[in-house]
Amino acid sequence: MSFSDELRQENAQDWQDCVDHRFVREIFAGAVPPEVMRRYLAQDYQFIDGFVALLGMAIATADRFDSRIRFAQFAAMITSDENTYFQRAFVALGVPEAERAHPVLTAPTSGFQALMRDAAASRDYASCLAVLTVAEWLYLSWADRPGEDLPPDFVHAEWITLHNNDGFREFVIWLRSELDRIGAASDPAGRADAAAFFRRAVTLERAFFDHIYE
Repeated sequence: MSFSDELRQENAQDWQDCVDHRFVREIFAGAVPPEVMRRYLAQDYQFIDGFVALLGMAIATADRFDSRIRFAQFAAMITSDENTYFQRAFVALGVPEAERAHPVLTAPTSGFQALMRDAAASRDYASCLAVLTVAEWLYLSWADRPGEDLPPDFVHAEWITLHNNDGFREFVIWLRSELDRIGAASDPAGRADAAAFFRRAVTLERAFFDHIYE
């Protein structure tokens, strides 16, 4: 079994709870209540800065130039296509500027920000990969539903298609293979560190999905 599959299996319950979450069912149906979608996106937007910083550390600690290129290309997408979606969605949902820039952070949001800072501060490529892999692979897992109709509202539909298009799918496949490669070359302590970051990330993703309905 690959390292990434092993880590997902160790966190199977929380992983599947995210994939089958009420939020996922409702977004495909175009039925996420506007106030829930506002809260979800306003909190999720607070991850971008730390996420790009984590990508930067992955670029800095990667052991191959090709790997640096892949992360740099992905960072360009996050800061262009995805950031543009957020701005358009905020306008459509009537989210005021203060709520976009400085919302009151919830516990899962603060926890995920701390996780990204900790992974970056580790200066360990495997640990950075572990958090990045959860963040992208878990979203592909819930969004990739071939044959499923998209909802009519772009706020719902484009959040899905940002996370199930061919380019994103290929990046996740590469990200997993990179984690598998580095994991295979790591000593037991390094694999344990990466596994701990992976576990924290999955736990926080589950908490993030849950809390937007509270």
